[in-house]
Amino acid sequence: MNANLSVLAVFSLLSVLAVGGGAAVLPETKALVVNEYHWLTDDQFRDIYGLGQVVPGPNMLMVMVIGYHVTGYLGALLAYLGFFVPAGVISWGASRVWDHFEGSPWRVSLQKGMAPLVIGLMAAGAIAIARTAIDGQLTVAIAVGAFIGVYFIKRVNPAFFVLGGGLIGLVLLSGTGAGTP
Repeated sequence: MNANLSVLAVFSLLSVLAVGGGAAVLPETKALVVNEYHWLTDDQFRDIYGLGQVVPGPNMLMVMVIGYHVTGYLGALLAYLGFFVPAGVISWGASRVWDHFEGSPWRVSLQKGMAPLVIGLMAAGAIAIARTAIDGQLTVAIAVGAFIGVYFIKRVNPAFFVLGGGLIGLVLLSGTGAGTP
């Protein structure tokens, strides 16, 4: 199959599977782009995901970087369209039906049933990224420190913990290639 069509097909599939947002499909995204199609390495995927977390805008714009990596500007455009258009169309249609059934008992039940599913998918995404980023004692310590900071210190913007962890990693891990000092 043509590489451009593969990019469009992969990200269109991920789009319709992204229940609860893009983070819900991170494990499958990684499986497809790293393990099945070999478009990226684990490290490249982790770095692109990290970039998507710190730049303004939706973090899943990272699909454009992946598409660009595969086939250039056309790949970036196809990844963008494939990931955002199907989900947008489905969301628009579902919202029309959803509003029609406001106050219905099945709607409330569906909402309650979807919440644990979405949380589980998001947790799977976090685990998929952690497996590529945490590779030693020092990276475990950085991850735990960032988690504690984000979870317990509410008055500080979480971006500062992400940037702090990145700076600590840059200083302590540069040139070592591993998470252990």
